[in-house]
Amino acid sequence: MPKRLYARSLIIIIAPMVLLQSVIAFVFMERHWQMVTERLSTAVVRDISAIIDILETYPQEPDYANIIRISQQRLDLNVSVLPPAPLPPPGPKPFFSILDYFLNEEITRQINRPFWIDTVGDSDLVEIRIQLEDKVLRVFAKRSQAYASNTLIFLTWMIGTALVLLTIAIAFLRNQIKPIQQLSEAAESFGKGQPMPADFYPHGAEEVRKAGIAFIQMRERIERQIEQRTAMLSGVSHDLRTILTRFKLQLAIAGTKIDTVPLNQDITDMQNMLEGYLAFARGEGSEEQDVLDLQTLFRKLEEEAKLRDRGFSSEMHGSSQIQVRPNAFTRLVSNLVGNAFRYAQSVHLTAIHKDNWLTITVDDDGAGIPEDKREEVFKPFVRLDEARNQDAGGTGLGLAIARDIARNHGGDITLESSPTGGLRAIISIPA
Repeated sequence: MPKRLYARSLIIIIAPMVLLQSVIAFVFMERHWQMVTERLSTAVVRDISAIIDILETYPQEPDYANIIRISQQRLDLNVSVLPPAPLPPPGPKPFFSILDYFLNEEITRQINRPFWIDTVGDSDLVEIRIQLEDKVLRVFAKRSQAYASNTLIFLTWMIGTALVLLTIAIAFLRNQIKPIQQLSEAAESFGKGQPMPADFYPHGAEEVRKAGIAFIQMRERIERQIEQRTAMLSGVSHDLRTILTRFKLQLAIAGTKIDTVPLNQDITDMQNMLEGYLAFARGEGSEEQDVLDLQTLFRKLEEEAKLRDRGFSSEMHGSSQIQVRPNAFTRLVSNLVGNAFRYAQSVHLTAIHKDNWLTITVDDDGAGIPEDKREEVFKPFVRLDEARNQDAGGTGLGLAIARDIARNHGGDITLESSPTGGLRAIISIPA
């Protein structure tokens, strides 16, 4: 079998058509051709046999005018009566001629006299000579009277139209295979670290377009993860170097009198940063999916709101049971609600589970985020506040982790303005 999809598709198209036409030509058409030719030959020989009976039964004029006229007008046969003479020697037999075969068979069966026939050549006439007692009967019959010639025309049309249809099918098939070839080239280029071809875009059949879109989304996710990991390593290197520098300065200034309070604070800050970095780098991709009860999660968030002295309310529409990675999804919602608790006094959470799709909306009454910054905040280590204190500014990974988890579930997070005056975060995932 050929290796390429295009060649295999051609075989799938051509093989059934060739097989079908072969069956029609060699089984049905051949039998039909033979049957019609046999019946036509039988009818012609029957007419000739009737003429011979008339010649031998009834007296005829010297010139046989009446029998010639009747044969020509009623039977469409050109008849002439020749003086007695030997029949011509047998001519060369055609390689394949069912007409020659059936005429021989029928003349032998119906007339049973010495005869000579000539069916060779491109002439439209067939010559038949029959040896009688005192004369020779010569008959010219049209080839179409004894031979089913229209079958060849039918076969010619069948093969011709099949070739035309195959040409059209091959052209359309090449057009359908082209998007798959382009997708393969784009995937190969991406695998080699080369930029994707500029002319690549999902097109073709619906399944091919879906495959192209899935490839583009996969490439974007991989590039985004690589970018995030690179940014994370840069941030880790910079932040840890800063704290280590502060350690050195404090130790150099302290001399023999060391104040451990600032050092303990720096150690705590470093521990918090490392935990955030590791959580972002580790992700939750290896966790298995399981059932999570949103009502249980909302109750935990409500308890956290009480500890932080924040207002919190929630509402659930549809089933609260969802199929997700429980730890990752809990972290996703907690990050968004935790950010809202940090910058707002009141948070309202709405969950709608309908048509195998889950939408969770987090509304707060805080200061919000400017529209031109709403996409930027999802980048790792981006902090909109200007505070240098790590407790005030955080590590800048909360939203990045949240969106990463949402996209790993096949969904996304978007930010909008909230009707309560603050920020609205919308989580949309299939569930």
